[in-house]
Amino acid sequence: MGGTLSTARVGPVATVTMARPEVHNAFNEHLIAELHAAFGELASDPAIRVIVLAGEGKSFSVGADLDWMRRMGSASEEENRADATKLAAMLRAVAECPKPVIARVHGNALGGGAGLTAAADIAIAAESAVFGFSEVRLGLAPATIAPHVIEKIGAAHALPRFLTGERFDAATAQRIGLVYRVVSDGKLDAAVDETVEALLAAGPAAQAASKQLVRKIGDTPRSEIDAYTAALIGSLRASDEGRDGVAAFLEKRKPRWMQS
Repeated sequence: MGGTLSTARVGPVATVTMARPEVHNAFNEHLIAELHAAFGELASDPAIRVIVLAGEGKSFSVGADLDWMRRMGSASEEENRADATKLAAMLRAVAECPKPVIARVHGNALGGGAGLTAAADIAIAAESAVFGFSEVRLGLAPATIAPHVIEKIGAAHALPRFLTGERFDAATAQRIGLVYRVVSDGKLDAAVDETVEALLAAGPAAQAASKQLVRKIGDTPRSEIDAYTAALIGSLRASDEGRDGVAAFLEKRKPRWMQS
C-alpha cells in the first residue's frame, strides 16, 4: 500500500500500522490517503472481522507532519480546505468502518493522533501514553477531529482541552472516555489480543448494526427512536445470524461465525 503504511492479515484480523517512525507517524497527505484506502478496502472484505490500528516506533501518532504543515501554510485557503476534507474523510472511514476497530496506543497520541484514537471504536493504551489536542498552540483549531472527539468524550471534557492544548496521561484519557482500557506497557499487545478474541466471539452483522445504532441514537429525533430500534432488533432476530446465535446459546454450542 505504499511507504507510509503496512497491513498484515492473520485469519480474520487485519493490523494496519502507520510506518513513519522517524517522524513519530506524523500525518502527511500520503499517510492520510493510504489510511483512507486501507480502511475502505478492509471495510468491504468479508474475510476480515476486526481491524487493529497501530503505530510503528516510539509513538502512535503525533498528528500533522511539520513539512506538510509548512507546505500547506503557503497554500491557498481553497487548497487547505481540499486538504482538510481528505483528512476528515479518512477519519470518517475509520469511525464508520462496519468492522470493529481497535486503536493500539503507545507513546504520543497528539492532535490528529488523538483524533484517530477517538475515531476508533475501542482504544487500548499503554500507561505511559500521552495525549493532547495541541492545535491551539499552533494558532489552529482541532476542527476535523472534533466530531469524533466530542462524540467520544463530550463537550465538557473536550472544550477545556481544546482551549489549553494541554497534554494528559493515559489514566485521564480513560477517565474521560477517550480510552477504553489502560495497561502496563509490557502488556499492551496481550490486552489487544484479549479484546480481539472478545470481538471475534460476537456476530459480525450484529456488531455492524451496533455501531450504526450508537450513532443513530444521537442523530435521531426522540419521536423516531423507538420505531428505529424496534425495526433494528426485529431484523436482527429474523436474520440468519440472529437465529443461529440464539439457537447456539440454547443448544450450548458455538455459533457459526465462530466455527469458520
